[in-house]
Amino acid sequence: MSTPTYDIQDARPEDLEQIVAIYNSTVASRTVTADLEPVSAGSRQAWFDAHSSGKHPIWVVRMEDGSIGAWMSFQAFYGRPAYQATAEISIYIAEEQRAKGLGSFLVERAIAECPRLGLTTLLGFVFGHNEPSLRLLRKFGFLQYGLLPRVATLDGIERDLVIMGRRIDAE
Repeated sequence: MSTPTYDIQDARPEDLEQIVAIYNSTVASRTVTADLEPVSAGSRQAWFDAHSSGKHPIWVVRMEDGSIGAWMSFQAFYGRPAYQATAEISIYIAEEQRAKGLGSFLVERAIAECPRLGLTTLLGFVFGHNEPSLRLLRKFGFLQYGLLPRVATLDGIERDLVIMGRRIDAE
């Protein structure tokens, strides 16, 4: 059995449709996103355009066949200048690629690229019942920075939001 090959690349405008398709594949699970209905690529265009490869990139994991197996975004935190060295990360993995190590691949790369991106703190906002994502972040030294109890309601069930964080020391 051969080892799959893939690479992380900056997302291109033509990747938005696949990025949104992967995102939408998580909506029904009610464990990954607070969106209750699928979104359109058009509704995500401004979000996509707000990212830049030098500070807050969107990365895609391009598989050997050219498809996108996963993606990660870095989002400015809180929109104020004093927080410019902090970013929220989000990771979404295509259904057929889950549990194959792509999440670890992305988090490891994100941590390594923080000095280049001018980031000293990474945050992840994760539903309290999303144990796979919490486990992934803990694996890379993220700690629970905060808990917002019962702030989301998904199908009539109130859910917690856990704020995970990791300080990145400059080499």
